[in-house]
Amino acid sequence: MKLIKLEPGLKYDGSQIKPMWAFQSLGVKGSSIVSWIGPMNVQPDELIDYEDVGLEIKSDEMIHFIIEHFDAQPADMRLCYHRQRILIMIVQDLLQEIGIKTHRKGDDLYCDEGKLSVSVATCSASSMKIHFAMNLTSQGTPKKVKTVGLLECSTELDIDEISKLPDKISKTYKDEIQDIEEDIAKTRVF
Repeated sequence: MKLIKLEPGLKYDGSQIKPMWAFQSLGVKGSSIVSWIGPMNVQPDELIDYEDVGLEIKSDEMIHFIIEHFDAQPADMRLCYHRQRILIMIVQDLLQEIGIKTHRKGDDLYCDEGKLSVSVATCSASSMKIHFAMNLTSQGTPKKVKTVGLLECSTELDIDEISKLPDKISKTYKDEIQDIEEDIAKTRVF
């Protein structure tokens, strides 16, 4: 699995969840995790989750992750959702390590009562895709949703720690998936 960290500034608009985005936009072939810091504004025609229809999905600044797996053919929606939850639990553990206590409801993380993250999982004929993002601040988020950003969850968190967080999350996720693959390869079946 390839780990790619982009320069800050790319706006997540929903098009990045489409299959083969990393290959078509960045030349990255195969399973990958692409991370970056940037705004988000998903237009209604780019929504994937039917529960989100009619909602505003936006933020001025977030840490984004786009994960694409090609290892199951045909792509498996259930496996994709399991991997999404693994990612979110990894993020929750790593945030705890830097002093940010969160609680999880499904595929969302909350700090106190504020919604910290957004996420979606989907499949195409050839791959499984996950988008996960966390607010850095609550600026630019929908008025109808109580949101919070990482910088508002901790007064001790600085930009240096934030810039290291995507790398640590990506590597930990990659290692977890690899560890599962190694466990499968060493287990006798009947």
